[in-house]
Amino acid sequence: MLITYLKLLMTAIFWGGTFISGRMLVDSVPPFSAAFFRFLFAAVCLYILVLRREGNFPRLGRQQMLPVALLGLTGVFAYNVFFFNGLKLITAGRASIIIANNPIVISLFSALFFKEALTPTKVVGILISVSGAVIAISDGDPLALFAGGIGIGDLYIFGCVLSWSAYTLIGKRVMRELSPLAAVSHSAAVGVLALLIPACMEGMPTAAPGYSLSDWGNLGYLGLFGTVLGFVWYYEGIRVIGPSRASLFINFVPISAIGLAHIILKEPATASLLVGGSLVITGVTLNHLAGAGVRVFKCKVRV
Repeated sequence: MLITYLKLLMTAIFWGGTFISGRMLVDSVPPFSAAFFRFLFAAVCLYILVLRREGNFPRLGRQQMLPVALLGLTGVFAYNVFFFNGLKLITAGRASIIIANNPIVISLFSALFFKEALTPTKVVGILISVSGAVIAISDGDPLALFAGGIGIGDLYIFGCVLSWSAYTLIGKRVMRELSPLAAVSHSAAVGVLALLIPACMEGMPTAAPGYSLSDWGNLGYLGLFGTVLGFVWYYEGIRVIGPSRASLFINFVPISAIGLAHIILKEPATASLLVGGSLVITGVTLNHLAGAGVRVFKCKVRV
C-alpha cells in the first residue's frame, strides 16, 4: 500500500514537472513539433506496455474508431497545442492553477450532459475553486479582469481544461470496451498522426537535428515521465485504493508545479498564486469528497 501512495505522489510531481519542461521548450521547439515528439515517445512506450501486460495488440471495432479518434483529437492534439502555446505567454505556476480546475469543469459537464447530481458540497467546491483561479489569474485583483480582460495565454490554458474534460467524458464510453492502457495508447497514436502534418509545416524534419540535448531531455521527460509513467501509476493507484482516494493526489500537481517553477525557472511564488492555488485545491477536494458520497445537505441540484 505504501508503494502505491508513493507512486501516486510521484505521479503528481511528474505532472507538475510537465509545466516546467513545457515552459523550457517553448522558446526553442514550436508547439506542434513539441507535442508530436512527446506523444511519439509515449505511444511507442505505451504499445510496448500493452503487449507485455495484455499479451496482444488491441484491435478496434468500427464502433470504437470514432470515439478513439475523438480521444486523440481532444486529449492529445488539442490539449497539447493549447498547452505549449499557453506556456509561451504565462508562467508555469499560473498555468498549473488553471488546469487544476479540470475536475470542476468535468463535474459541470457531467451534470449538464449526463444528468449527474450537483450536490451542495460540489457547488461549494466549484465556487471556491473558481474563486481561487480568479485570484491567481488576476494577481490578487479580480476587478482587473473586468478592466483588462483575460490574457490570450490564460485562454489557451483554459482550452486545455475544455479539451481534457472532453477527453475524460469520451473516455468513459471508450473504456467500457477497452482497457485504460489500450485506450490511451490508441489515443496517443491518433494524436501523433494528427500532429504530424502541422509539425512538418513548422519545419520539424529539418529543425529536429538541431534541437539541443536539453530540448530532447525535456521531450523525453514529457513523453516518458509526464505521460507513460504518470498514466500507468495513476491507474494502478485507482485499481488498488479506488478512484476517489487516488484522484485526491492530483491536488499535489499545482503545488509541485509552483515549487518546481520557483526552484528551476526562478518564477516568483507570489501571495496571490499561493492563495489562489490553496483555494483551487480546497475546492477540488470538496468536489472529490462529494463524488465519494460526502454530503453536507440532503438536497441535490440537477441541470
